[in-house]
Amino acid sequence: MMSEVMNNVLTRRSIRKYKPDMVPEDVLERIIQAGTYAATGAGKQSPIIIAVTNKELRDQLSAMNARIMGKDIDPFYGAPVVLIVLADRSKPTYIYDGSLVIGNLMLAAHDEGIGSCWIHRAKEEFESVEGKAILKSLGIEGDYEGIGHCILGYAEGDEPKAAERKKDYVYYIR
Repeated sequence: MMSEVMNNVLTRRSIRKYKPDMVPEDVLERIIQAGTYAATGAGKQSPIIIAVTNKELRDQLSAMNARIMGKDIDPFYGAPVVLIVLADRSKPTYIYDGSLVIGNLMLAAHDEGIGSCWIHRAKEEFESVEGKAILKSLGIEGDYEGIGHCILGYAEGDEPKAAERKKDYVYYIR
């Protein structure tokens, strides 16, 4: 019998098309809470999460991300929620810590019936003057690096099927 956790790990997929419907506040809070319980180096909790449900800021971030990518598209695929994960550069494990937060966010979202996808370019966004101004406007101080975005929303259409796992994924030493 497969546990719920293992089932979520095996069935979660990246969603790249979203309905405009907002994720309910209580569901969003549970997803975010899961992110705050990710393992971090020495328990230092170097990451922070910025939960963006404000459409104006969400659209500004999308435009910034698209400019960095060099394409005129919505890199957030229409998702109404963007969870930005940044981490304190002064901690030696900050990139790994932030990555684990995003992993927890995606698994918790799947458990709640919410689609998710990791979107890159947060590093470049928050190294820019515009990104630094956003952090300052939120009262966030410190040497933070953007690790990634976890976009959230209700999937439009069927979830994609899992790709075959490559044959040389695991090597056993017995």
